Amino acid sequence: MNDIIYEIQSKIKSKIFLDYDMGKATWFRTGGKTLGFVTVNNFKDLKKIVSYKNKIKYYIVGVGSNLLVRDSGYKGLIIKLGKTFNSIKIKKNIISVGAAVLDINLAKFASKNSIKDFEFFIGIPGTIGGAVKMNAGCYGSQTSDNLKGALILNSQGKVKYINLQELDLKYRSSTIEKNSVILKVDFNCSYSSYDEIIAKNNQIKFKREKSQPLREKTSGSTFKNPPGKFAAKLIENSGCKGLKVGGASVSKVHANFIINDGNATASDIEELGKTIIKKVKDVFGIVLEWEIKILGG
Repeated sequence: MNDIIYEIQSKIKSKIFLDYDMGKATWFRTGGKTLGFVTVNNFKDLKKIVSYKNKIKYYIVGVGSNLLVRDSGYKGLIIKLGKTFNSIKIKKNIISVGAAVLDINLAKFASKNSIKDFEFFIGIPGTIGGAVKMNAGCYGSQTSDNLKGALILNSQGKVKYINLQELDLKYRSSTIEKNSVILKVDFNCSYSSYDEIIAKNNQIKFKREKSQPLREKTSGSTFKNPPGKFAAKLIENSGCKGLKVGGASVSKVHANFIINDGNATASDIEELGKTIIKKVKDVFGIVLEWEIKILGG
């Protein structure tokens, strides 16, 4: 498999790091290695890598805020989008946002330009590409609310613009295929008072700081909310708050957050998650679904 990586490297300018420790690239700060890790800084390199889809697996990451790589590692190439995909532009009433732009930076850009209804992005870790792919949201808002469409490189190497209806964004899901790469996203925008927007930003930041373990090694919400329910409530009421497996524990601040207490393995985190799923099912008859992405064999 390394022969394939060497071949790809010979045809692109972006540097591929071999045998890369994914604990360095995820918010959990643990997990196995990947065969290769590359920050892609131009579209030509990205298209070349995707053309090898039948020879090597690949996975697109943002900042690793929603990812757990198993201890056995990932037998493929991890791709992170670089500076070419990190711009924000306004044209008339449309904001065009590169897929690598941090959610929090979009919220800050919107507030500086008195653009409303993007405040919730200040409460979401990760990048805009990931936010669209999983229709991320919080505090009553979600990515699809203002979305117009997305420019995508599909697994056949074709660039295609997909509108909101085609994306079919639902709760934490979209129709974007696994091997497609979001390049750029367009949002409709409208304007409001700068002071009102800043006040809303501050309110969301205050709520997060009060209710989430932001200074811990964690990966955001571990499980999706079942229809009409809150995962955190189900987890807490099934007796899981503070539960531990190895070096992983359920946050005592917010039960839908699993924490790496310092020496957790990826297996500790996954086993703790499985224990939570079983306990919630036993008590409530509801099967929780993972919200974090788990990679590896």
